[in-house]
Amino acid sequence: MNAFTVQIPIRFGDCDAAGIVFYPRYFEMLNRVVEDWFAQELGRPFRALHLEEGFSVPTARFEVDFRKASRMEDVLDFALAIESLGRASCGLRIQVRCGAELRIDVKQTIVFVEQSSMKPTPWPDDLRAAMAPFLVLETA
Repeated sequence: MNAFTVQIPIRFGDCDAAGIVFYPRYFEMLNRVVEDWFAQELGRPFRALHLEEGFSVPTARFEVDFRKASRMEDVLDFALAIESLGRASCGLRIQVRCGAELRIDVKQTIVFVEQSSMKPTPWPDDLRAAMAPFLVLETA
């Protein structure tokens, strides 16, 4: 199992008046991580997927545990893996750390959607194959 990792430094504009990351900014960062994963590892940049091919990958569900606050100038490591891969959906697990410390733990479900109908459609075989190395295999 591989995890796709991205480092994101926390900037002034990411923080609220208390000097910690304003929680909606995490959702923007999570979207950026998924977008980078599609471009860098799956070979499907969002521009091609959305504007040329006519597909989208909207988020259907988020479950987020905020473990510890992050502050300006922290550098966060986002690690993305797949917990489940369905016919048209994908259960992501994204853990965000600063050093060894877990800051947020995320479960996110994305769905492969044909834009013209706005209905789920099966993952293309090539995309599914590119996703496979990121699937966490459960051990008994």
